[in-house]
Amino acid sequence: MSSATSTTSLPSGLHVLTTFPDVLFIPEIIFGGLVWILVASSKVPYPILQGWVMFVSVSCFVMSTTLLCLYICGAHGGSSSWVTLDVICQETAALFYLSAAVLEAYFTYSISSLSTDILIVYRENISAVVFAFLATLVYVVHKVFSLRRWKSS
Repeated sequence: MSSATSTTSLPSGLHVLTTFPDVLFIPEIIFGGLVWILVASSKVPYPILQGWVMFVSVSCFVMSTTLLCLYICGAHGGSSSWVTLDVICQETAALFYLSAAVLEAYFTYSISSLSTDILIVYRENISAVVFAFLATLVYVVHKVFSLRRWKSS
């Protein structure tokens, strides 16, 4: 059995990029950025639906980038409250991204019955749906392993 101290504390410096749950910040940022770009570049016939998707993708992108930078800088100082903060952030992001992915899928399904003039928008939104569900999956996996780290701390 490995030592309990290696799994209960948050890494700092470039070790963040080598530990499993924390290395997931990179795909979270990439997939979230792609959702943000794809939704921002498409036409918006239903602003309330895509407004929520934009809010989620931008806020989760900023949150993940900020946490990654803070962990690399070592701002947490080994405090256990940061482990709790990590769990709360990952749970919130997973829930928000799940709702955003479902809304984007609904929006994409609703525009599929429109004319062929909207085919490019439809393709962009299909890509946004795929990346939103991938971001949701990555956030859920990160959440599960953050919960395991929090429970063992």
